[in-house]
Amino acid sequence: MKILIVGSGGREHALAWKIKQSPLVKDLYCAPGNGGIAEIAECVDIQPNDTERLVNFALEKRIDLTIIGPEAPLVDGIVDHFQVNKLKVFGPSKSAARLEASKVFSKEFMHKCNIPTAAFKTFDDFQTALDFIEQAQFPLVVKADGLAAGKGVIICKDKDAAQKALTQIMQDKVFKDAGNKVVIEECLEGEEVSILAICDGQDYILLESSQDHKRIFDEDLGPNTGGMGAYSPAPILTSELINKIEARIIEPTIRGMNREGAPFKGVLYAGLMITKEGPLVLEYNVRFGDPEAQAVLPRLKNDLVPILLASCEERLNEFELDWDKKSCVCVVMSSGGYPGEYKTGYEITGLDAAAENESVVFHAGTKLEDGKIVTSGGRVLGVTALGKGLQAAIDSAYKAVEKIHFESCFFRRDIGAKAFIHISQASTQR
Repeated sequence: MKILIVGSGGREHALAWKIKQSPLVKDLYCAPGNGGIAEIAECVDIQPNDTERLVNFALEKRIDLTIIGPEAPLVDGIVDHFQVNKLKVFGPSKSAARLEASKVFSKEFMHKCNIPTAAFKTFDDFQTALDFIEQAQFPLVVKADGLAAGKGVIICKDKDAAQKALTQIMQDKVFKDAGNKVVIEECLEGEEVSILAICDGQDYILLESSQDHKRIFDEDLGPNTGGMGAYSPAPILTSELINKIEARIIEPTIRGMNREGAPFKGVLYAGLMITKEGPLVLEYNVRFGDPEAQAVLPRLKNDLVPILLASCEERLNEFELDWDKKSCVCVVMSSGGYPGEYKTGYEITGLDAAAENESVVFHAGTKLEDGKIVTSGGRVLGVTALGKGLQAAIDSAYKAVEKIHFESCFFRRDIGAKAFIHISQASTQR
């Protein structure tokens, strides 16, 4: 088989790494890829938003399966274009991708389908939104409606913070047209987790649980980022909770999208808050999470390629997934200043030394320049390790992190730490 992966981040490197292991794969391409992906696939200089060139490349090379990594091309309808050209492609249609494209759509969809989520109001007028927060109770959350690279969610502790958030989003347009509408919702208390399911429009298979670390600083302080690290499995998700999530969230979402006339194929990502009242949906994504993919895919024992094909061909009911019992931890190394301004072009050293034992370094913001790997983005690397138990995986990941160096590098030092309260509780109850 010939396979094309679209994207250039850590998620795409993790997909390429996993797909490269398949005996079914003869040729692997990635557009545009990055410095790490170039070591295992042929990188093609086509950007993810250049749908016409991507379709033409797939036709010319007779690509058997294309996998769309990032959300923006999915939201723009790249899957529809591939399908019109009779090309097999993994991902949701433009209509189904509305679950991530519009927080207004997704919140109204959840309300319609009785899927548990925070109480909310939606606004397309700045003054009306301001008037609402005058009477609101705090804290609350202000969300840009459209795509904002994981940064369009602002937790507001008081009225001043909410006014500032609304001004930035709706008037200053810090997220451009993504801020034409906003969702204002209650601020939920609890712990965030991610559940991903591969879907074929009718059936689905749950992937193992994971937990992302959104905030830039330790102890979940500072602004939101695209994700500073993840671990899998997440011990807060007991089998009882997973059953509730399936019955109350995943299943109704799949059925509801069918009723909308937009059957969901690809990866359905439910970002959840586990509250005292149970699991509530914070948001949907319509692709593999980043860095969740880096923490989940190394634990998957199955060949990924037949599963992705089955999603396209509506036969996922033929498959069961087999998981490594080891824990997996991914620590994101970022450029200093991220998620704000940062500099790039710094040489990265120690990559070979880090990728030893059960560690693998997934590249995100890197490129190959004059024979050297240099930084080219905010999130630079996802240093990932398996271990017999979470502590062993944490130790291995951070041991690998310490071997890597680039100027102004930054990373959180507490990835996975919050899991231990649940591990302790589970052992006490046994």
